[in-house]
Amino acid sequence: GPQPIDARKTRLSNIVQETGAKTIHYLYDFGDSWDHVIKLEKWFDNTTTEGLPFLLEAAGRCPPEDAGGAPGYAQYLDAISDATHPEHEHMRLWGPEQFDPNVVDRKALEAAVNALSDIWKPRRHTTRSK
Repeated sequence: GPQPIDARKTRLSNIVQETGAKTIHYLYDFGDSWDHVIKLEKWFDNTTTEGLPFLLEAAGRCPPEDAGGAPGYAQYLDAISDATHPEHEHMRLWGPEQFDPNVVDRKALEAAVNALSDIWKPRRHTTRSK
């Protein structure tokens, strides 16, 4: 398939415009291999990227760091939800206190996305005249 692109060196809009990709796989955390799939549903040529990205919807809480990818996270959820599970106490102590996978902190997520918006604002080049 296509060669990987360093996410620190490009923007999603550039990838779409330069490659014509409609589906993008974003690999987060090479150790845990979280594969995020981004699907472009519609592109408007005259759309500005000002104020983007923004949070449309959120479901579920992010897994704890170093949970072991999707399989490890599933095992973690099984362990913390079943008091008779052999790893219950260990996983309960290892993970965040009172972890509920269904609780979304929308305000914190919106703040994080808004911070990305500030980082990704197009830089304007200025020139000096002598």
